[in-house]
Amino acid sequence: MRRRSGAILAAIGLGLAGCSGETKVSDGTWQSEMREVRMAVRGSEDDPMITRRLTAYKDYLSRATGLPVKLYESSDYNGTIQALSSGQVDIATIAGGGYANVDAQIGDLAEPILTIRQAEGDIGYYSGLLVMASSPYKSIQDLKGKTLGYVDFNSTSGYLYPRAVMRSQGIEPETFFGRSSFAGGHTQAVMALDNGQFDATIINMGGGDPVNGFTTGAHFTMARRGVVDLDDFRIIWTAGPMPNSAVVVRTDRPQPFIDVVRGAMAALPYDDPEVWGDIGQPDGAAFTSVTRNHYAEIIKLRADDIAARRSGERQ
Repeated sequence: MRRRSGAILAAIGLGLAGCSGETKVSDGTWQSEMREVRMAVRGSEDDPMITRRLTAYKDYLSRATGLPVKLYESSDYNGTIQALSSGQVDIATIAGGGYANVDAQIGDLAEPILTIRQAEGDIGYYSGLLVMASSPYKSIQDLKGKTLGYVDFNSTSGYLYPRAVMRSQGIEPETFFGRSSFAGGHTQAVMALDNGQFDATIINMGGGDPVNGFTTGAHFTMARRGVVDLDDFRIIWTAGPMPNSAVVVRTDRPQPFIDVVRGAMAALPYDDPEVWGDIGQPDGAAFTSVTRNHYAEIIKLRADDIAARRSGERQ
């Protein structure tokens, strides 16, 4: 498989550097124009292996492009959004809601090129309404007048998408819940629930579906770390699937750079399975090509929500 993937990389002309990780910039090429690759990533507060994963990504892209890679790590969603929108970075991995924000700011100056396809063929994930297992809440209807924790205003699974689904089911989140606020991250949302700050919270979930159950998400990661016990929580409502996060590039960068990134990342699970594992991807998953159309629903949901807020319809 490594020989086959090596042929893929050679065919798209990636010009991989040696195993030492050193990079060379040739004069008169797109590399000499760019000098370095700047990539925005959001530090995952629920992932204890984040440093190892980011280093693996950085080293792989450096070998693939022949350029040094500089990572811009943001502590929140907005940091990544603004870095991409302002042109401070060339590439970012960003969720659908974040991309919708970027799209609203700069339009076709940013373009999604890849997303993750799971081994089962899924290219989406879910929002889950999480409560304590010891609570009396069995359905979303039981939470009328209760407190709810969201993740972040720019979170797709932790705010934008589930609220739209609630409305489609006849629940107006602005008035249905007694009080709601932002926890600041998926891990923080779980901890706030565990500490009694909310009656329920919205977080991301994946690696399954509502019928067969889930295997990934903030509380699963925290349970593996021994921070919480999975048996202490119960999922009482889900929304999804929504599109997985996208690899988004600035389209005002050299086209050969965009082609190299697309090819290198698509070849990653075959070219270097160890790195693929280090960045948290399971066996059988791979990148698949996407365009703006893949996120059209999320873009519309965000635009509608913003318009309703500006009109005073929503707070």
